[in-house]
Amino acid sequence: MSSTPFPWTSLPIEMKLSVVDNLDLGDARNLSRIDRESYRVCLPVTFQAVQLKSQCILQHFVNNVPTSYCRYIRQLELCTEGGDDIGTPRSRSDAVLKLLSAARCLETLALNIFASLDATILPGFTGMADLHTLAITNWEDEAVSPLSERLVVSIAASLPALEHLSLENITRSSLHAPELIGAYPVIPIVEDDDDIPMHPILGSALNLPSLLRIPTLRTLSIRDAHLGDKDWVSTDPSCSLEILDLGSSIHEPEPFNQSCIECIMACVGPKLGALVPAAPVSSTTYPFGNPNETPLKHLRKVTLPPLFPVDSVVDTMSSLAGSPIESLSVHCFEDDVIDTCSALEDFLSLRVERSSTPSSSSDSSSSPSTPTITFYDKLTRIDVNISSDDSCPSSPEEKQEQLEATKRLLEFCADLKIQSAVAPAGRSLANKRARASSVDSALWPTFGSCLTVAAV
Repeated sequence: MSSTPFPWTSLPIEMKLSVVDNLDLGDARNLSRIDRESYRVCLPVTFQAVQLKSQCILQHFVNNVPTSYCRYIRQLELCTEGGDDIGTPRSRSDAVLKLLSAARCLETLALNIFASLDATILPGFTGMADLHTLAITNWEDEAVSPLSERLVVSIAASLPALEHLSLENITRSSLHAPELIGAYPVIPIVEDDDDIPMHPILGSALNLPSLLRIPTLRTLSIRDAHLGDKDWVSTDPSCSLEILDLGSSIHEPEPFNQSCIECIMACVGPKLGALVPAAPVSSTTYPFGNPNETPLKHLRKVTLPPLFPVDSVVDTMSSLAGSPIESLSVHCFEDDVIDTCSALEDFLSLRVERSSTPSSSSDSSSSPSTPTITFYDKLTRIDVNISSDDSCPSSPEEKQEQLEATKRLLEFCADLKIQSAVAPAGRSLANKRARASSVDSALWPTFGSCLTVAAV
């Protein structure tokens, strides 16, 4: 018995929607060209993820795409880059506000900011009940065009479902950092952000430490920002952070950055499961190395970013020995592979040396019922992720030396029954500052398959 073909146009709308839901973006766009009804059926897939690469393109999208289509957007990445003729911070904010006011079902949002924004953008974030992942990056020189901490904190605190927050190159406000006014060396601050209104929950406390008062927050990344706010110590966290990714300020020396990072680690420690420190960690101020007293009792994974000083790997891992760390991931550039593998071998040698004795930082006066924790006895995996640099590729001889170094590390791990892998982590940008510190991109919006508007 032969079956009669069932024309696409004869299918009920529910069945068409079911078919479209299983198509990738390219197939959905091809299908949308059949007829008007097919175009309408494919709208949820076509506009599910949108990427707007400049202020001009953003303005073109806002002016020409029907507002009703924006309700289908779930992932949005937009950029406000453009020439001086594109407009003022107010006009840029107006375009962003208009789009956000229409895209009320957003789940992930990445804002790449050029030439700053102003407080008029804030109403666009009110009532976004589904937005759980937010990344805000200021791509300008903060000495010329700073992005205020008060603005980004107010935005983040307005999102009732926010779980993952990434901030980069955010500038402190003079209202919260009066000690930096006139300081030498000069540290950029924002002095004209008093127009940002009080927040219903946070009030006027719109400094970076107030991010810890967002109860839904699970992942926090702050990079290229000054972390010297004294309120980090006094703020009582309302959230249960699971992942903390902290970078250094280029305006402060390493000891200052190290002190700030350690202070924040101790503050949020009890529920922390993963840590990405940009500066070395010591156990001098806080007992991170003591299994009985460490505030990081649930820390399971440590990731060292590409710009982490290689000569501090062993000391930092020793300082964190009080936590039950199971996984260590190290990201490095090609020219650091040999030194990185050598540092990891030194760390593993120290683990072997101390494996038969309790951690030296353990409290000898602890009660007999306290379990004995040996040096990294929970460690089961070490990964090395290598980023190649197209601006300075390795020679064949250097590649061979790198291969031999990684082979020695893998063999050492195998002897210790530790799972290990060495793999490239993608191409780094020519400017290492630009995203060189980003090591956990799975948490942030990615747009491998999206509606990309690259030119008008």
